[in-house]
Amino acid sequence: MTERKDDRLWGGRFEREPNKQFDAFQRCFAFDRRLLLYEIAVDRAWAKALEPVGIFTAAEVKQTLASLDKISERAKTDSAWLESFGATAEDVHHFVEKALVEELGSLGWKLHTGRSRNELVATDFRLFVIDAAAEIQRGLGALLNSFLLQAKANVSVPMAGMTHMQHAQPILLSHFLLAHAEAFARDITRLQHAAASADACPMGSGALAGNSFAIDRNAIARELGFSRITANSLDGVSDRDFALDYLFALTGIATHLSRLAEDFVIFASQEFSYVILPDDFSTGSSLMPQKKNPDAWELIRGKTGRITGALVSLLTTLKGLPTSYQRDLQEDKEALFAAHDQVADMLGVAAGAVAATKFNTERLKSAASNPALLATEAADYLVRKGVPFRQAHDIVGKVLRDAEKQNISWTALPLESLKRLSPAFEADFSRSLSVDAALSSKKVPGGTAPESVADAIANLERRLNKKAIKTGAKP
Repeated sequence: MTERKDDRLWGGRFEREPNKQFDAFQRCFAFDRRLLLYEIAVDRAWAKALEPVGIFTAAEVKQTLASLDKISERAKTDSAWLESFGATAEDVHHFVEKALVEELGSLGWKLHTGRSRNELVATDFRLFVIDAAAEIQRGLGALLNSFLLQAKANVSVPMAGMTHMQHAQPILLSHFLLAHAEAFARDITRLQHAAASADACPMGSGALAGNSFAIDRNAIARELGFSRITANSLDGVSDRDFALDYLFALTGIATHLSRLAEDFVIFASQEFSYVILPDDFSTGSSLMPQKKNPDAWELIRGKTGRITGALVSLLTTLKGLPTSYQRDLQEDKEALFAAHDQVADMLGVAAGAVAATKFNTERLKSAASNPALLATEAADYLVRKGVPFRQAHDIVGKVLRDAEKQNISWTALPLESLKRLSPAFEADFSRSLSVDAALSSKKVPGGTAPESVADAIANLERRLNKKAIKTGAKP
């Protein structure tokens, strides 16, 4: 066989070399090299699939697999070779073909029989997303475990629950921590959905029309660990919904991390003093010696915009594309890779910071003891005495207003003053006005009563002990 002089995957019909600036512009090995081990796995499956249809002999399959193993091992251990050899590769597919030809001569060119880079990159990318989702799921498991440990350690500590950033009702600190845990638990479900969305093998789709060599697509899918094949070759090479699903899951995680960060930044302020920032997750000021800054949380909050931007970027790329593969889709990976890396780091830092944080329990208890937080309990007291809630709400509002006019705490008003507003107030009213009573009354599942929170802690622990959360395995 005559040796090719041009090692490009597409150069035969061109007379002139590509413009150098354009050639550099269109290359993507610098970032899609991240898919190299997935590419080699797909190549192995394809080599095996070519034997039953008569393209490869058994000996050629054996040679090809051995060479692919050699390339894989060298890529893992020889970074200098990866850099120098990759410098002349257009993309990860070109890199492997060049390496195969270097190992096998013209036999290396046979592996590309009947297939297209369009289906290759779609397959590699799906495999990456499946593994990436499992990695992030493990990170979420670590963060959830930090919440669990802190909830257990602070199970009976009350705090001032807030709405509109105003003190509202007493809650348990453990209840607050578990609220964040529930949000991150939902993120696991979204990650599992993204992995399931990616779990379909496009190999055999060709460039767009399918395969001419009766390739066993189902055998290739099984070889690569997919549960199914894509249903339509045209859709198979162009679908990036799985990438959107993954980026949406990452954006949800980042958003929840940003909300958590905002809470901890506020709680660390002198005005709140609810938390004591851990030294190992804080920084100081270059000018002011006394400062301890919540930089871990501020950076998490700041990086969230990058994750959201990655999702918007891919949505924008996809929204104007005609059906089938377009080269615009080369832009689907860089932002997703970066978002994945950022979220993995954000989760690791958040898990460590939550675990290392100390809570100022006396300050939390003091804030929870603000009598204003018991106003709803007063209205509930009147309801239990038969007063319709809307009237009870109005009566307690008048009690608060009278106390403000007298510049005293409303809980200090004598029973005679209260009875002037409603005869339903009785001597037992004062016993209902305590933080413990307010907490204990919220006994519904999901409420902040101690027994309800204990059940929630046990429930989270059971979920964390499930293999699906600990390892990122499919449920």
